[in-house]
Amino acid sequence: MSDDVGARLRALRTLKGISQRELAKRCGVTHSSLSLIEQGKVSPSVSSLKKILDAIPMSVGDFFTMDLENGRRVFYSTEELADVGSGDVIYKLVGADRRDRALGFMIETYPPGADTGREMIAHQGEEAGVVLEGEIEITIGADTRRLGPGEAYYFDTKVPHRFRNPGSEACRLVSCATPARAF
Repeated sequence: MSDDVGARLRALRTLKGISQRELAKRCGVTHSSLSLIEQGKVSPSVSSLKKILDAIPMSVGDFFTMDLENGRRVFYSTEELADVGSGDVIYKLVGADRRDRALGFMIETYPPGADTGREMIAHQGEEAGVVLEGEIEITIGADTRRLGPGEAYYFDTKVPHRFRNPGSEACRLVSCATPARAF
């Protein structure tokens, strides 16, 4: 049962375009607790589930009866792209409602000064992207490069990496990552 609640909660949160950290902040539950619930490792009490759903907002009854199996959709309007970013960074994920996604395909927006954090990120997989507008500084391992419109990147994500916009205008890029991460 907790696996089902966790999977439903993750699917609902993703469909609503709310990051895990944002939902945790809204409902007053720790980020780690919310993560454990979504992974099916912890089963929330009814009162905890209600507290989480109130932050979405959604009733417990609607939560268990809502059709989240809409995973075969092909086309998405701009408004239907789920924002799975955090902080100032916007990640518009295409196909967030597809449970069997094999890749993460996103339109990313970095306002001036925004970055993925001081700590470098590393995970299993590969990532590629192309800058549409503005500039982005990408650090991959010990290599750092500033890319502009039309320039692209492709790297093994096991190598620690960081994205940062040191410019004065927003940077937009399109990226693709495998395997599909649970944003």
